[in-house]
Amino acid sequence: MATLPNPLPKLAADPSGRSLGLQLPPGVLLDATEDGPWHEPLLWYAGRSASPGNWSALGAPASRVGLLPVLLEVGGSQGGPEEWVLLPGETSYPGDHDAEDVLAALWEECAAPDLGPWPGLTGPLPLTAAPEVRAAEVADSLTTERPWLKDPRLALVPARRSADIPAVLGWTGPLNHDDDVARLCAVLRSWEDRFGIRVVALGFDHLTVSVAAPPTGRDEALALAAEHFAFCPDAVERPETYADRLLGEPAWHFWWD
Repeated sequence: MATLPNPLPKLAADPSGRSLGLQLPPGVLLDATEDGPWHEPLLWYAGRSASPGNWSALGAPASRVGLLPVLLEVGGSQGGPEEWVLLPGETSYPGDHDAEDVLAALWEECAAPDLGPWPGLTGPLPLTAAPEVRAAEVADSLTTERPWLKDPRLALVPARRSADIPAVLGWTGPLNHDDDVARLCAVLRSWEDRFGIRVVALGFDHLTVSVAAPPTGRDEALALAAEHFAFCPDAVERPETYADRLLGEPAWHFWWD
């Protein structure tokens, strides 16, 4: 997995982050995975629950030094990231995969015969908000409403772009659907380009993205529902009924059994 130079080792000697131009609260540097110690820290996360405003206050300055924000579920039944199966050494690079090829292959594996052949990608949609502004709004709402997050913590990950965060971590939430999360990150990259998404929250097997260019028409939503079905069939009952839930929706939530 190709990454930018990792700024996180500096936090081992300077937990406040001042050497990076940051002001961090007490937190945790995660530097071990299921396979044992990792050669560099994979992420930093705050030692206290996230609250509204944290995303903008910490995420924006951190992004300037190569660290991107994401909310992590720490209080769920599977515990925090220390207890998750993270396999960064076994993850490929998202840029090596084509989003449409990935979705077409997953569609063929998962779709019932009556759904027909893979319909192809939908076109890009107009932004209704700046992507970073929408991401902050969704993050703030998740810290207050907490529809699935238990004790969300703001984390910082050394990633090139938001869509790459699961691959950088070697996240295995979708393992039963695809054993290389970088393939799904290639889809997330495509959604960044076409719909202004940002990866906002991760749990053991849950993922929430903000959406700055959601569909506003039924035809657009139907086309996009097919992509969601291939990406995460566990979250989509039937594309034709699921589509209505996408209209104007500022966040998409996925989970894998």
